[in-house]
Amino acid sequence: MSAPGSDDKEQEDKKERIDRELIELLNELRVALPGVQVLFAFLLVLPVSQGFTKVDAVGRAIYFVSLLAAAAASALLIAPSSYHRLHFRSGDKEHILLTSNRWAIAGLVFLELAISGAIFVISGLLFDNTIASVVAAGTALWFTYFWYVFPLARKRTHSGTS
Repeated sequence: MSAPGSDDKEQEDKKERIDRELIELLNELRVALPGVQVLFAFLLVLPVSQGFTKVDAVGRAIYFVSLLAAAAASALLIAPSSYHRLHFRSGDKEHILLTSNRWAIAGLVFLELAISGAIFVISGLLFDNTIASVVAAGTALWFTYFWYVFPLARKRTHSGTS
């Protein structure tokens, strides 16, 4: 039992911390994966839908980039689970954690691109490409702020006070 006011995380050893952080990462990926899988499925079905014939050349190019980004996001967000399974009991859990963390961050970047691209394609069907560009850019900025700017700013200010 830890003393009042002490942080339980200070009481864990390196192995316990790595185990906890890997579990946390894999749990976080369980949140992101359904979203990327649904988006990827939507993008796979879109070209065979009746309305896709109305998508212009720009929309088709952005659609294709979005499809590839969703595929990349899927690969990168699933890779940590595969890596962990293939290196099970290898004694290299810290490397698995650090590598998987990088893959997860990269996967989120690709997911943001895929979402913004899908927003462009759908907005382009509803409005013109100028409005679609503004909406897609706004979407990308929204995700960038909440996924990167805010957390990194908080990390910077928080680490400056420690």
